[in-house]
Amino acid sequence: MNTNTLLAWLPPHHRRPLLQRLLIVWSVALLIGLGTWNGNVAKGHPSALDVSLVYAYAISTFIWLLTDVPRFAFKRLLRSPAPYYWPPALPATLILLVGIPLGYALGTLVGDAYSGKSTWELWHFNRNRFWGLMVTSIAISVAFVAYFSQRGKAESLANEVTQAQLMLLQSQLEPHMLFNTLAHLRALIGHDTARAHAMLDHLNDYLRTTLQATRVPMHQALHPLGDEFSRLGDYLSLMAIRMGPRMAFELDLPDALAKAPVPRFILQPLVENAIRHSLEPHVSGGRIEVQARAEGPQLLLTVRDNGSGISELALADAARPLQADGTQANPSWGLTHVRQRLHTLYGPRASMHISSLPSGGTCVVLTLPLTTPTA
Repeated sequence: MNTNTLLAWLPPHHRRPLLQRLLIVWSVALLIGLGTWNGNVAKGHPSALDVSLVYAYAISTFIWLLTDVPRFAFKRLLRSPAPYYWPPALPATLILLVGIPLGYALGTLVGDAYSGKSTWELWHFNRNRFWGLMVTSIAISVAFVAYFSQRGKAESLANEVTQAQLMLLQSQLEPHMLFNTLAHLRALIGHDTARAHAMLDHLNDYLRTTLQATRVPMHQALHPLGDEFSRLGDYLSLMAIRMGPRMAFELDLPDALAKAPVPRFILQPLVENAIRHSLEPHVSGGRIEVQARAEGPQLLLTVRDNGSGISELALADAARPLQADGTQANPSWGLTHVRQRLHTLYGPRASMHISSLPSGGTCVVLTLPLTTPTA
């Protein structure tokens, strides 16, 4: 049984972070165990190192299980919203009030079973030491939960800011594209009715899907890859009618990847950049290819054109390192904004690679974690 099977009940993008938090808890448990053992020796209460480590690991693991895992396992009961699943204040407080004491008790029982002694006997002959152990464990646990909670909320806020920027920029770009399309449509109506009807149909589909996407709640950052390609198909069809024989395109999406969740509008800026900066300035126009491929646990999304290519300045700007908050100084909209969104949603698990093609044109490859859609 592999890790994905064992964690099948957990949202895919939370499996690795959950295990990372467990590793952090275990790292601190090691320090606690060593500190407890050293303190006991210093106070004249010698104990075996392995006993101190068993107590530390058992208590830490049970408290982690009962405070971190329930927000996913009981997300409906706790009203923990996606994508970060942090419950409101009252349910979160109840998790702490129940999970920490219960985790401490269960971990202590495991340690007692291993050592052959009873920690609860401290209540009878050394209550101060008993309360000291319990209060210390609870304080450390509360600090851990508070840290992880604040970090999760910060990530959620950063994601909402990025999504808000996306919607703002989308609202700025849509009128520009719409006015150009309507002007071209007006010109076609008089002498090419068939192309005008085709353009109107694609415009209708494109606007409908775009408006539907802007009404989706902010926290629902992902949608099926098939929807992303469908929207691109309408957009590229509009551009192909406008540019005529100067533009051709191809969309390559295997059926097996159509339901793979991806960030909304993640390919749109790349395609727009290719048309605006590579194909339109090129006298003979060119061709755009958008391709999706799976390579093991990764999803590769490629946007390739054979136009005039990307400038060295734009390439250097897109490759500039992100700042600590995930933003980039003096960013251009398209490439850098896509990179920021990938960083916000996936961290180091996603990347963007840009290259100039020897034959002319530009190739942009997005690498994302390939996950199965969740209910």
